[in-house]
Amino acid sequence: MGAYLVLVCSTSARRQYPTNLILLGIFTLAMSYMAGMLASYHNTKVVMLCVGITAMVCLFITLFCFQTKVDFTSCHGLLFSLMMVLMVTGLLLLFTAPFGYIPWLQTAYAGLGALVFTLFLAFDVQLLMGNRRYSLSPEEHVFGAMCLYMDVVYIFFFLLQLFGSQE
Repeated sequence: MGAYLVLVCSTSARRQYPTNLILLGIFTLAMSYMAGMLASYHNTKVVMLCVGITAMVCLFITLFCFQTKVDFTSCHGLLFSLMMVLMVTGLLLLFTAPFGYIPWLQTAYAGLGALVFTLFLAFDVQLLMGNRRYSLSPEEHVFGAMCLYMDVVYIFFFLLQLFGSQE
């Protein structure tokens, strides 16, 4: 995850040609390995269902962002608030885990996480498209690709948590 920190924190590294692609490649390989290891603990049918749902969500969100007049790039406050609710729910799950599994809280956390990162996907797609209140410069294409990749992977993780049954 060191590549992620360098790409996020260092604007010069994410704009420097060979360095940015190398760091993006390292980051992509690390996230792919993590996703593969997480998916290996679940039933194959559930994993394929989550992959399909994630692909459909990404397709529909992208099509929606191309045709809508709603500007998600100006919804920073909403996204921050939802992320804080997600974090508090995650901390609540962390501290209640020693006392037993709470299925409804786990389901609410996974559903909220999938929803929040779907909104982040819409935000990042519009950020990359431009012609909204906020946009990324063309030099930031590697950072934009990384943001989209993170959104898609987290949607998959939360859907896997929502639908997944461990063997």
